Amino acid sequence: MCSASQTNPAAPQRVGLALGSNRGDRLALLEQACDALSELFGSLRLSQVYETEPVDCPAGSPPFLNACVEVYTTLPPLQVLHACQRIEQELGRERSGVYGQARTCDIDLIYYGTQQLSTPELTLPHPRAHLRRFVLQPLCDIDPALTLPGQAKSAAQLLAELPENPPVRPFDL
Repeated sequence: MCSASQTNPAAPQRVGLALGSNRGDRLALLEQACDALSELFGSLRLSQVYETEPVDCPAGSPPFLNACVEVYTTLPPLQVLHACQRIEQELGRERSGVYGQARTCDIDLIYYGTQQLSTPELTLPHPRAHLRRFVLQPLCDIDPALTLPGQAKSAAQLLAELPENPPVRPFDL
């Protein structure tokens, strides 16, 4: 449930987005996603790019390139989500209904200010972000002291508690 008292809708909100690609020219697709996000939100804080083994994907899925960006926006969370989905679609994302299928571009809304929200369309913060090395490692590049809404520990503390596997390796650009 959204706590409207937690944020001022007129004030720009700090928003974290996780990007991933495991189909096509992965790096070029992440760059195109960042370009589109920059056009939408202005300046971006961008993490390093990492290569990761697929998690919760069909057997034989190719590895991902992952990164996180942080933006500030006055757009409401659902408008941010829909804008990200449009960018995914423009970059060739197809949704067949198969969970974890290979994708050209995936943009997940990880946090939106301090909001906690649970609707059929959007849950904030992302319900599995605190469990995923491929999200927490790039988030730590942006702000290791970040505390996701509803969590008591920082991103760096959560990352330190996760198992090393599957590994998250810096990707040489």
